[in-house]
Amino acid sequence: MSWEEEIVLRDVTNAGLVVSDRIGREVAAQLDLEEALEASRYASHPYSTHPREWPPLIEVEDTWELPPVLIERYNAAGGEGTALCGIFPEIRRAWASVDNSLFLWRFDKWDGQCPEYNVEEQAICAVGLAKSRPGIFVEAIQYLLVLATPVELILVGVCYSRGANGTDPYAEVSLQPLPEYTIPSDGVTMTCITSTDKGRIFMAGRDGHVYELHYTTGSGWHKRFRKVCLTAGVGSVISRWVIPSLFRFGAVDPIVEMAVDNERQILYARTEEMKIQVFVMGPDGDGPLKKVAEERNLLNQKDAHYGGRQTATPRASNRLAKPSIVSISPLSTLESKCLHLVAILSDGRRMYLSTSSSSGSNGTVGGLSGFNNHHHKPSFLKVVTTRPSPPLGVSGGLTFGAVSLAGRTQTEDLSLKVETAYYSAGALVLSDSSPPTMSSLLIVSKDSSSPSSQSGSLGASARSSRALRESVSSLPVDGRMLFVADVLPLPDTAATVLSLYSELEFCGFESSSESSEKASGKLWARGDLSTQHILPRRRIVVFTTMGLMEVVFNRPVDILRRLLESNTPRSILEDFFNRFGAGEAAAMCLMLAARIVHSENLVSNVIAEKAAEAFEDPRIVGVPQLEGSSGLSNTRTAAGGFSMGQVVQEAEPLFSGAHEGLCLCSSRLLFPVWELPVMVVKGGYDTALENGVIACRLSVGAMQVLENKIRALEKFLRSRRNQRRGLYGCVAGLGDLTGSILYGTGSELGAGDRSMVRNLFGAYSQGVESNGGRTSNKRQRLPYSPAELAAMEVRAMECIRQLLLRSAEALFLLQLVSQHHVTRLVQGFDANLRQELVQLTLHLLVCSEEGDHLATRLISALMEYYTGPDGRGTVDDISGKLCEGCPSYFKESDYKFFLAVECLERAAVTPDPDVKENLAREAFNFLSKVPESADLRTVCKRFEDLRFYEAVVRLPLQKAQALDPAGDAFNEQINPAVREYAIAQREQCYEIIASVLRSLKGEGTQREFGSPVRPTAVQAALDQASRRKYICQIVQLGVQSPDRLFHGYLYRTMIDLGLENELLEYGGPDLVPFLQTAGCEPVQEVRALSALTSATPSIGQPGAAIHSNQAKYFDLLARYYVSKRQHVLAAHVLLRLAERRSTDGSNFPTLEQRRQYLSNAVLQAKSASNNDGLLGSSHGAFDSGLLDLLEGKLAVLQFQIKIKEELEAIASRLEVTPGTSESVQNGSVSDSRFNGDANLANAAREKAKELSLDLKSITQLYNEYAVPFELWEICLEMLYFANYSGDTDSSIIQETWARLIDQALLKGGVAEACSVLKRVGSRIYPGDGAVLPLDTLCLHLEKAALERVESGLEPIGDEDVARALLAACKGATEPVLNAYDQLLSNGAILFSPLLRLRLLRSVLVVLREWAMSVFTQRIGTGATGPLVLGGTFSMEQTTVLNQGIRDKITSAANRYMTEVRRLALPQTRTETVYRGFRELEESLITSFSSDGF
Repeated sequence: MSWEEEIVLRDVTNAGLVVSDRIGREVAAQLDLEEALEASRYASHPYSTHPREWPPLIEVEDTWELPPVLIERYNAAGGEGTALCGIFPEIRRAWASVDNSLFLWRFDKWDGQCPEYNVEEQAICAVGLAKSRPGIFVEAIQYLLVLATPVELILVGVCYSRGANGTDPYAEVSLQPLPEYTIPSDGVTMTCITSTDKGRIFMAGRDGHVYELHYTTGSGWHKRFRKVCLTAGVGSVISRWVIPSLFRFGAVDPIVEMAVDNERQILYARTEEMKIQVFVMGPDGDGPLKKVAEERNLLNQKDAHYGGRQTATPRASNRLAKPSIVSISPLSTLESKCLHLVAILSDGRRMYLSTSSSSGSNGTVGGLSGFNNHHHKPSFLKVVTTRPSPPLGVSGGLTFGAVSLAGRTQTEDLSLKVETAYYSAGALVLSDSSPPTMSSLLIVSKDSSSPSSQSGSLGASARSSRALRESVSSLPVDGRMLFVADVLPLPDTAATVLSLYSELEFCGFESSSESSEKASGKLWARGDLSTQHILPRRRIVVFTTMGLMEVVFNRPVDILRRLLESNTPRSILEDFFNRFGAGEAAAMCLMLAARIVHSENLVSNVIAEKAAEAFEDPRIVGVPQLEGSSGLSNTRTAAGGFSMGQVVQEAEPLFSGAHEGLCLCSSRLLFPVWELPVMVVKGGYDTALENGVIACRLSVGAMQVLENKIRALEKFLRSRRNQRRGLYGCVAGLGDLTGSILYGTGSELGAGDRSMVRNLFGAYSQGVESNGGRTSNKRQRLPYSPAELAAMEVRAMECIRQLLLRSAEALFLLQLVSQHHVTRLVQGFDANLRQELVQLTLHLLVCSEEGDHLATRLISALMEYYTGPDGRGTVDDISGKLCEGCPSYFKESDYKFFLAVECLERAAVTPDPDVKENLAREAFNFLSKVPESADLRTVCKRFEDLRFYEAVVRLPLQKAQALDPAGDAFNEQINPAVREYAIAQREQCYEIIASVLRSLKGEGTQREFGSPVRPTAVQAALDQASRRKYICQIVQLGVQSPDRLFHGYLYRTMIDLGLENELLEYGGPDLVPFLQTAGCEPVQEVRALSALTSATPSIGQPGAAIHSNQAKYFDLLARYYVSKRQHVLAAHVLLRLAERRSTDGSNFPTLEQRRQYLSNAVLQAKSASNNDGLLGSSHGAFDSGLLDLLEGKLAVLQFQIKIKEELEAIASRLEVTPGTSESVQNGSVSDSRFNGDANLANAAREKAKELSLDLKSITQLYNEYAVPFELWEICLEMLYFANYSGDTDSSIIQETWARLIDQALLKGGVAEACSVLKRVGSRIYPGDGAVLPLDTLCLHLEKAALERVESGLEPIGDEDVARALLAACKGATEPVLNAYDQLLSNGAILFSPLLRLRLLRSVLVVLREWAMSVFTQRIGTGATGPLVLGGTFSMEQTTVLNQGIRDKITSAANRYMTEVRRLALPQTRTETVYRGFRELEESLITSFSSDGF
């Protein structure tokens, strides 16, 4: 197998434009017969004669005498018996009857057989042949022979079959008597018999009525065989039974001819008196016969086209007798949609008639849309136009209108005397009996030559070029012409033609009952030029009184072949090229040279070589040149000057006739299939796609014939290219120009290449043959040299050659697909793909990427048919055919791919694990050689089922490299769009690996189209350990790849799947840069492009905006640093996570999450500090500073959380109890600061929301949140945290404490105030004295207590305030005692005796607590002394210490006793306090005295 021929799809696409354009113009040139006849009225000579120097257009191929048995029987009758004759072209038999005997024999050759069939006694008066209706007779009876005698009607079965060698389909014909199918004629003598394609049999009686024969298989009162009169009423039927014919009066006009139009379902009848009747048979041809029109005076209808012209001619003035209608023939829809019937007159004229009104031709005749199957209902019969009679006495060498006067008198009528006529598919045969000596046949056929180049032309206009031109030939004949029939194409040829042209020309023939032979014969009406490559020469058989004569119509290509065979002078060959045009003649040369013309005899090598030389001869086909465009020709005005205001366009190349001929030949080959779907849905046109059966529209045989012709033409062009013949040789000598011209590598041709497609594929609308009258502007500068023009033409022809090769391969592929049943192959296609397949045309299949994709899918389905689990063979079985027949669709890479698929299929069913792995590796090796062609989704799914993950990873990476070999995805300097496209291409490959990871993780995706359906038990059987094992294997294989872009894609996929642990364990060295960059880049740029650089990016600034999707990358980075014991870096990352701000206003971390980040950061900083201390690191100071920073931020965050909670509590409480100004926790909010509780609640809620968004500084928390909402307790804690000191700070702290105490007093009185003091004081003690101003607090609380006790608002104990102060100082009595001493010593502050008394009571409490602590310490002293801060005091030390404290307490008690006595209060009020101090003093002295012993 080899893949040597390289097809460039761009060149094929450009050539496809040429073919489409040529087909479009070919369709536009096909006129409706009515249009051609309308244009003919302006033509001076509608008829032409054949040049006498040329081979004859019409010639007699063979003649046969009548069978001897027939002549003998006729002579035995003495020439007085009843004799009839005719031809049955359907079975290739001629027939003749003599009295009651019927004879049948071959009309195309004499085989010595002439069977005779006899009827009883009566002479045969009419004979007909009808198609047998299915289901009535045995299958061998395909036709019925209908015999009519004056007394009975008889059916005879006709069976025909191939001969012994099987080559002749009409070799044997036998007649089968059907005795049950004979009925009386009821006294009616039949004149003619005809039938429809559906088997209906009509007969015309001499009584002027039309009858139909009905035959069935029924029995009983329904007769099997009966005759029905269709045109008479009940009275007429009774009269024929009752009144003898002797007594019937009135003229009878018998029907002498009937003709059936099977397309329009019309029956025409002609009578002796030249009436024409029109009957309709229903829309489908099965309805009752109904007469819709009858015209008696057709000859009197004035024809404006030719009637007036002919009456003025001398021949018309000498006409002695009124002409009669000789014959009628229906016109097929292929010829005309508006004209339905042609009537031939005895003077040679033709009347064209119509049965319904029509809008005329719509320009789609023969077009790609086919004919409209809807026909207007017949309603009348009228003459539309008349064609003048052919010129009299025409022979092969006479010119227009020549009249032979030999042997004629001056008074003899010079008009034609037509006895018999025959018309079919554009050909007219007339039997002219006007010559006195010998009859002749006038044969009129369509003239295919170009009217503008005919000699004697009077300068035909565009209208005359559309006129119907016919060539007239004359043949002498012995005897009289009795009958004429077409020799239909052989069944094989007809089937091929019908399959190709059914949709175009026959409106979908499969819905018709017409035989393929008859249908294909209608294509002769199109003319020879467009059909001579596919249709054989037309032949007719003429039945004369002397025998049979076979006449053939030589096509233009046959005439050219004869000219080449006879070594005619060049002048005659040039005349041929001039008459048909260089393009058409070159196309015929191509047909002969490539041997693609349909011919009975093979084209010899000599003729083929001569045709090739003519095709390449620049003297007759011309050379490429420049065409003067409209811009150039109009630059000179009518006055001879230049028009300076007009745009001068560049002249365009005009290629030679060789190129034009190649375009014509190629387009005519491809015309039947180019723009039509290659697939159809069987079951009717309305069948739904999912319910129908998809099949190839063309038969395999038709595609084979067309493929062979296309390949032959391409082979010829390739051989001329390889031999450097013609322009190929000219271009080959141009040096550097040859490379791109001959092989299409894409190199430029200077300035000409910039518009090559426009010049070569669209601007060649006129042929070279029309260059004769063109003048060139010699003043213009030629944009192309002759060498460049030649190179451009060769380039264009090479593109068309590639198109032909590609088309042949497409047809081969369709044949192969059709042979394997399309419906079975496409059953796995989804609905969209099936729809694309049904709409696929050959044009798309050959020239488009979509077609190439569909072809690949079809080949895949074909391969699956062979290599699937229930496959029918191996890859090599079908690959050999594909590689040989369509290498551009099935490349070497495809071959290796399907070899790999075969290995995978074998591995899937192999139980041995070693063999399974070896097969999988073999498949992997095949695919590694062609990574760009592999269908990775399907293949990798199979490798995944086999657990061969090496291929799952490496194959997509290899394809990614194949799709981007230049590495555009890594190049930041190129166009961003190009780079983005490269990245997208690579990521499509990466996604395959990612989908496998998802499947292993348990998040499987849907099965891709085309992947095999495997049992899910295999995957379900995997345990978690196996899944993790395979995941780690995939990650390790992926990390080994040098594709850095894939690493980022892999890392992101693993993060999304929650495979962080595996990523941290097996990630590559670029994991850290990836995580750093992915966390810093905006989300739309997160492509892991950090792998493109080797530098490590920074972590970013703390507090920067981070998207929620990026946070996971930082979180993973911190985990990575922790696992690698890089605590400082981990602390920095955690700090950034804690301080990050949200970019989209959502998915921001909560304060609790931030607290967790900071707590972990503190732990990492402590770990770093400990490690540095152990290792003696010099970075201990840095780590200590980091730790302080983190701890401080954590403390501030704690304040923020506390403030947020307080604000939410405020808002919730106010929302629950609206309209009241309740006390809140830590105090009350004054109504004067807010306008109502609702506003306060909203404000608190908004501030709480602000606090939840990001971290705030301590200053913001204090000034913007704590102070406005009077959260004094938190304010004091923040002040303490901030280490406030100094006079100014002291006043702020004192003021804050005062507000806090007042807030507590308002909320719960002194008890609440003492509780707040205990709670807050204990948190901030010990301090420097400024944060906890005991004297201020003491005085504030004592005053408040005294006022409330005096007023009776609150019962307050004497010890409450003192004990609160002691609790705030964590039990330290001396600071509290000092505060009281300071207050008592300041008489200006304590001017009230009652207040001083209350303070003294509190002092007594403090002293008692102090003394109690001393006593407790003494009781707890043991042998080793009390435990203090991990050390011990000796007994002597403890005694000395206690003695000093007792002295202080005793001295203070004594002093305060004196102070009590000095109060200006009654003794009754002070006695209790005084006695308390004295008892305390005495107890301390007594205790000391006892301790001394």
